[in-house]
Amino acid sequence: MTQTTDLLAELADIDPASPLAAARQQRDAATRHSQGSYQALFSDDSADFPRQERLALAAQVAHWHQEEQLAAHYAAQTEHASRSDRFQLALEHAQRLTFQPVSATSAHLTALQQAGWTLNAIVTLSQIVGFVSFQSRLVRGYRLIAGHPVNHRDTVFTASEWHTRPQTDSGKAAPRRFTTASLGWEPWIAAKPLAEFDDQQQQTLARFGHSDSDYFRLLGRNLPVLEQRTLTDKGIFYTSGGLPRAERELAATVASKVNGCIFCASVHASKAAQLSKQPQAVGQLLNTPPGGQLSAEQSSRWQAQIDFAAAISATPASADAQQIQQLRAAGLNELELLDLLQSAAFFAWANRLMLTLGEPFIPAENPV
Repeated sequence: MTQTTDLLAELADIDPASPLAAARQQRDAATRHSQGSYQALFSDDSADFPRQERLALAAQVAHWHQEEQLAAHYAAQTEHASRSDRFQLALEHAQRLTFQPVSATSAHLTALQQAGWTLNAIVTLSQIVGFVSFQSRLVRGYRLIAGHPVNHRDTVFTASEWHTRPQTDSGKAAPRRFTTASLGWEPWIAAKPLAEFDDQQQQTLARFGHSDSDYFRLLGRNLPVLEQRTLTDKGIFYTSGGLPRAERELAATVASKVNGCIFCASVHASKAAQLSKQPQAVGQLLNTPPGGQLSAEQSSRWQAQIDFAAAISATPASADAQQIQQLRAAGLNELELLDLLQSAAFFAWANRLMLTLGEPFIPAENPV
């Protein structure tokens, strides 16, 4: 059985009496629902994506992120590894999502379907890769905040390449640069029709205000995971005190630049610019070319935050103790450090869903 305690606290060796533990208690919703997401993903068993395959996939993704304790946790629960061609194709797709999610295309999802993967299982596969990407960054970040040693990594943490095609698969105009303008998003595989959700499931979608969203009805193909993930999101971004909301949105924008996710960046850069009243600084971040330093020409406080968010967003994550020291020198306390970490880490998950299950488009009524 998967464990019901606080897995991340165990893996990161968080002292229950420490300031970090107290900060995580203040962010109780994020802590509980991160664990709840884990339970939703790995306690369930289904014919189209058996639990043993889920655990084996998670172990491999954690290994790619070089978080070996996390990989060992999943591997210890794996009784046998699938050798089927179907599962090997899923591993290849998971590797793509782990290292270069911006390279995913609709053709990759078509290949999975042709190999026998159902639409529900494809969504769960993407959720596992995204979730373990989130977990791996939290484990490293928690250890850094707690003052524990971590392995040194020289991973590059700069702006990524992004999509520059002029049209989406369906023929809509596609954004070719990062922007704060409002964009649309369309899935590459069918969202679940609202009528196919039962009354209680429809109430869950309505509770989050997403009954009409193709994205949420697509993720609703695994509704328990969607529910826990949404509550994790709210626990990270919509809580009082700690890091100002503008800077949490800044961290989300940085992660989206590292991963090349134009859609996520458009939403969160717009919020960061509005709340911080620094649209020029946010625009400077968005305009960073591939390979460029994301913190260039920013204030010292934002430089420290952007550098850390970018380093924790790299694959594998390369944030280090010196960056934590710089953040503390910039005035961030334990709760603010936690908020910064969790905001950036969450978008290791969010970007991998947006980039690999569909693509953004420019609404006709809102040209970029």
